[in-house]
Amino acid sequence: MAHLTFKAPDDLTVGFDAIRQELDIARHFSDEVLHEAETATVLETARRDATDIPFIAIDPPGSTDLDQAYFASAIASGYRVLYTIADVASFVRPGSAIDAESRKRGVTLYSPDQRSPLHPPRLSEDRASLLPNGVRPALLWTIDLNHEGMPTTSNLERATVKVREAISYAEAQARIDGGSGTPGWSESLDLLRTIGTLRQQREADRGGVSLNLPAQEVVKTEDGYTLEFDTALPVEGWNAQISLLTGIVAGTTMVDAGVGILRTLPTPNEDALRTLRHQAKALDVIWPEEQRYADFIRGVVPDTPQKAAFMLKAARSLRGAGYVGFNGTIPEHPEHGAIASIYSHVTAPLRRLVDRFGNELLLAIFADAEPASWAVEALDELPSLMGRARSKESALDRAVVGLAEAAILEPHVGEHFDAFVVDLNQRREHAVIQIREPAVVAEIPLNGRSLAEQVSVRLDGVDVIRRTVDFKVDAR
Repeated sequence: MAHLTFKAPDDLTVGFDAIRQELDIARHFSDEVLHEAETATVLETARRDATDIPFIAIDPPGSTDLDQAYFASAIASGYRVLYTIADVASFVRPGSAIDAESRKRGVTLYSPDQRSPLHPPRLSEDRASLLPNGVRPALLWTIDLNHEGMPTTSNLERATVKVREAISYAEAQARIDGGSGTPGWSESLDLLRTIGTLRQQREADRGGVSLNLPAQEVVKTEDGYTLEFDTALPVEGWNAQISLLTGIVAGTTMVDAGVGILRTLPTPNEDALRTLRHQAKALDVIWPEEQRYADFIRGVVPDTPQKAAFMLKAARSLRGAGYVGFNGTIPEHPEHGAIASIYSHVTAPLRRLVDRFGNELLLAIFADAEPASWAVEALDELPSLMGRARSKESALDRAVVGLAEAAILEPHVGEHFDAFVVDLNQRREHAVIQIREPAVVAEIPLNGRSLAEQVSVRLDGVDVIRRTVDFKVDAR
């Protein structure tokens, strides 16, 4: 895994606290919510006993809020994917204090030094989490694929499961690469590569785009904090394809049934693609004129600061993501443009509010039963609840990275940097510049600048607490 790491010189905890206060991010749960999490009984209902299936959960190191676990096998017609999801609705009763609080929060919010969970830790990191330390109530997807990786049949039901182990992406990659002689290797894990690769090929056929996007994160270390661009391991892409497959099947099932909630995204328009081509040129990322966007993006490996920055710009070109609920009338534009398919969020109910409701609707659809009224009644409200939560999540991410960038640059006031103009903001009369080293984005006065123009700038000032940096065009 490639790391492009920049040391932050100071402890940033005070800054993180200020950001959370500024964004009004919840810090604690009420006593009533904590009591409900401790005493909630599991929903009494018929469940399939699936404790014999050796599920594996693959997550970042140290994760305890485990939403899903995976198993697969080869069958005569192709492959069978068994994907188990945390059954949050079995603990959270409609109208309860936990239900009300989760609607306020919307998503789990992550800061480098702590997180603000959607549900109390007693649920999200213990009783409802798919930890490998006992039997858990869960949801169980069974999705059969043909030899080309296309889904043929699917089902969702409640079950009891016992996850065999939770491993990191690095461990999963090592086992797969090591083959059958590697400790912990299994045919199911090896099939993750096979099925994941097939699904990536089907995605390419659809014109879908899974951005090979480096996670720009502020990470706590023994020495303080670092700002890292992490390039994903191949197994992360394969694992993501299992979640995407489930979301595609879920969304398609909802549309066929005429009730559900979809994750939607418009495809980039011509103006956005034209700007992105200029940004590629500015950052020395070669994009052949004849190559379509989806095919080009898929091949970009963000192994330099310039490519990492370009991929972040590409992600920002995919704007307008949202949720749309429906009951009877299918949305006019139901597709997710990046995935190039109908799609629904259903695989992360511990960390995302909407998934709990979507899963409950799907359970009824597959059982040919009437959907729960509490799930149907929420369809009008969920898009706005999730929109607010996602907006706060994005604001937190931007603020945290902005704080780290300011801290990184603070010792370099007075120094000169090479940069390129990567965007123009006519309304604010600013040009957005990309510093080559370190990979920092900033603004300068517009002053007739043009896209892809190379400029030399001087860092005149930094305010770490306010997360501002002041660059002036160098007159050298």
